[in-house]
Amino acid sequence: MSCVRLCDDCPRGCHADRSAEGRGFCGMPDGIFISRAAPHAWEEPPISGTRGSGTVFFTGCNLRCVFCQNRVISHDRRGRRVSEDELCEIFLGLQNEGVHNINLVTPTHYTDALSRVLSSVKPRLHIPVVWNSGGYDSVEGLRRLDGLVDIYMPDFKYLSSELSASYSAAPDYAERATEAVIEMLRQVGGVAFDGEGMMTRGLLVRHLVLPGCRKDSMAVIRHLATILPLDKIRLSVMRQYTPEFASDCPYPNLRRRLTDFEYESVLDTADECGFIGYRQGKEAAVSDYTPDFLSDMPGSPESGDPVAPNSAENS
Repeated sequence: MSCVRLCDDCPRGCHADRSAEGRGFCGMPDGIFISRAAPHAWEEPPISGTRGSGTVFFTGCNLRCVFCQNRVISHDRRGRRVSEDELCEIFLGLQNEGVHNINLVTPTHYTDALSRVLSSVKPRLHIPVVWNSGGYDSVEGLRRLDGLVDIYMPDFKYLSSELSASYSAAPDYAERATEAVIEMLRQVGGVAFDGEGMMTRGLLVRHLVLPGCRKDSMAVIRHLATILPLDKIRLSVMRQYTPEFASDCPYPNLRRRLTDFEYESVLDTADECGFIGYRQGKEAAVSDYTPDFLSDMPGSPESGDPVAPNSAENS
């Protein structure tokens, strides 16, 4: 008799039997589904560098952000199933292309399977593994990754439970994200870079500033400053919000672009707190930098992405 695993990969604790008809909040069945695997030039400078980040986009999501720029794969769940062995080969193929790291995007709802994949392939990887999540990770899930992930790059989206409930269907987001970033830092320690300035280890927290939400963004920055040692992490304050992906959402503020005042207010707060990190120019807020997932489904990794505006580290 086979053992049934009831899914506990994320804080929702759906305990769905994904091997049968039961599916949790993420809507994904058993196995691993991916939507793209290719070198990616659009991350922060110490992640993308000059050769790109070996990015694997996973299908589905444990959040339901109304403004999601990857909604084709997160909400509509367009992707294909890969075996654990095939995923190992995809990672190794990306490494052979010369990328700086293996970048796992929206991986949380595959934590258990990815812990097995990484355990198998890690001895053959000589580049860092990046866990690029929405920040809604459970401590229990993260502990399965201890020693397997080199760089954690989570979002910290909201401090307000009202906003997180309305925009991402996760009223406990701030509590779970707080626990997650503390656990991530415990695992990887302070940031480390190689001679080319590429990040080899550590925690890089991202925050996307949303239109109409600057006060919550400022509160997020202040909160992070109280729970994390500023000299041991990096913070990325992102300006890439584009309203094209929220045209049908019920919140009017999300159907417009971010203003200079809103973004600069959050940057000022980050500077006042003493963060070291990255910021984006206004030119980053275009939909052109969202990959065309439907025409670039993964078989073997492909290159040829346009180059997005680089962020700049400030000290």
